[in-house]
Amino acid sequence: MIEELLPDTVVTVEAHGNDDAGHLPLHPEEEPLVARAVANRREFTVVRSCARRAMEKLGVPAQPVLNGERGAPIWPEGLTGSMTHCDGYCAAALVRATDLASLGIDAEPDGPLPDGVLPSVSLPAEAERLRRLGREHPGVHWERLLFSAKESVYKAWFPLTGRWLDFTEADIEILVDPDDPRRGTLRAELLVPGPTVSGRRLHRFDGRWVARHGLVASAVTVPYT
Repeated sequence: MIEELLPDTVVTVEAHGNDDAGHLPLHPEEEPLVARAVANRREFTVVRSCARRAMEKLGVPAQPVLNGERGAPIWPEGLTGSMTHCDGYCAAALVRATDLASLGIDAEPDGPLPDGVLPSVSLPAEAERLRRLGREHPGVHWERLLFSAKESVYKAWFPLTGRWLDFTEADIEILVDPDDPRRGTLRAELLVPGPTVSGRRLHRFDGRWVARHGLVASAVTVPYT
């Protein structure tokens, strides 16, 4: 599911359901991280197994994925990537750092956000667009997709800046594919100074999304040009 949202240069590995067969165990260096992880032990283990299998696909020896500043994953030299996990689904996406400046992925259950969350993560213009999407395409929980997109934007942002990006510091517009209302693209206008990539200041991130198998997923990529 994540694979179709990313360019061919990106390697992805996904795990669906609760079958642990074939997944690699945690490295000893990762064990201390489990106590501080938001995910449960199984999700933490499986998503790192996905990441190590993605490393192998890129010809890089599998190694532990430790946490850096603000919990961001530390990737092997020469790679950049992103991970996501929710109940019944884990995925990792890796790419050579020469092919993309950064990327972010996120998957969420296709269900409503908890009460009170939407006002804290959305701008008034975003909320209005969500209401319009709900009227025109009622088959997707658009507020959950917006949350996923915000997460993907942040995951792509942080490796380039080392700075926090608040939910209200990017204005995201979700665009629907006219041929398939359960997939499309997204545009994130940065409301604070963006990172500089290849000598140019970025003001916008672009991405794609899909709703499938009871999930909503998004991916944001930052090219060099």
